[in-house]
Amino acid sequence: MPVSEANVRAAMRAVIDPELGDDLVDLGMYRGADIAPDGSVTVHVALTTAGCPLRAQIQRDVKERIGNLPGVTDVEVRTSEMSQPEKKALMARARQKAAEHPAATDIPARTRVLAVSSGKGGVGKSSITVNLAAGLASRGYTVGVLDADIAGFSVPRMLGVSGALEARRPAGGSKPRMEPLVKRFGAGQVRVVSMGFLSPEDEAIMWRGLMINRGVQHFLEDVSWGDLDYLLVDMPPGTGDVQMGLARMLPRAEMIIVTTPALAAQKVAARAADMARKGYLRVAGVVENMSGFVCAHGERYELFGSGGGDRLARDIGVPLLARVPLEPEVSAGGDRGVPASVGGGPPAEPFERLVDAVIDVAPVIEIRDCTARMLDAVQRRLDEAVAASPAAGAHGEGNSSPQ
Repeated sequence: MPVSEANVRAAMRAVIDPELGDDLVDLGMYRGADIAPDGSVTVHVALTTAGCPLRAQIQRDVKERIGNLPGVTDVEVRTSEMSQPEKKALMARARQKAAEHPAATDIPARTRVLAVSSGKGGVGKSSITVNLAAGLASRGYTVGVLDADIAGFSVPRMLGVSGALEARRPAGGSKPRMEPLVKRFGAGQVRVVSMGFLSPEDEAIMWRGLMINRGVQHFLEDVSWGDLDYLLVDMPPGTGDVQMGLARMLPRAEMIIVTTPALAAQKVAARAADMARKGYLRVAGVVENMSGFVCAHGERYELFGSGGGDRLARDIGVPLLARVPLEPEVSAGGDRGVPASVGGGPPAEPFERLVDAVIDVAPVIEIRDCTARMLDAVQRRLDEAVAASPAAGAHGEGNSSPQ
């Protein structure tokens, strides 16, 4: 039976881009096929970039699928590079599909997922994450912290949490899951997962982007997080693999963008907001860190400029959640594993305002008053009343007479 272009197109729908999770036909990457009378087929595929690291795998998958068609004697795959408009349309489709079909995780549907992000390193993103987590926990919330900065982890030291992650098989579970390490703050607790619990603090993590993204995926899918009010994700700087992976795995996540007052930092941070929106993620607000330094004599110094947080919040149309001044106790608390947000006094005040603002823009979804839970509570009360009644005691065990 001679092979046709329709046969080739149908087979190409089984070739999935491993990063984007969709088939090459729907992604617009399949550009037709040349079929010779002797059954040899040349398949044309357009990649997002000529140096795509998945090029070899895609070529191999195409050869296997097309080579199995009746009448095909040989397969050649020729690749080209997409134009800029084509790339833009491709990514828009991939992001939309990811939002419609998120990965399965153990994170409850009611949990508010906040990704603390920045366009560049050195703006104090991890410090904001840690102090926000401790501050929320001190208000009685259960807070998860996922340290997604795999190669640059610092959360364990800043929270004062150490140990090794252990895996346990949950009751009725099919596979073991990692258990977060837990630290209590006031009436609440922080549950932490970090590469720092799996690797020595002074040992370099030398992974490529796709490996790092896979590590974050394990922390989302293979951790027994339990019931959480908030999950804070300490993101690596920039707008790379992990950021795109989070948009795919947790499309309900919301971004908090951290910047310093400097104009350069503000402009770079705007890219993180742009990436969030292109990934269909909501930007909850902006935090301006290192907003100024007040010396012991009361003099204020704008060491890193001024106005960056206000400008960024205004430009992207979100609230400025807090300004956090340059305070030595914040750094010292991070070194000691005692977040400044729970230490009281002036160093804690800006974090208290940040906690208030986050609770306001991203309130926890309370489901205790939903109909199902109310009916369950009523049924428990009725069962308790029946069990405690004298009539119930008159019928001994094993008496099945109708009431």
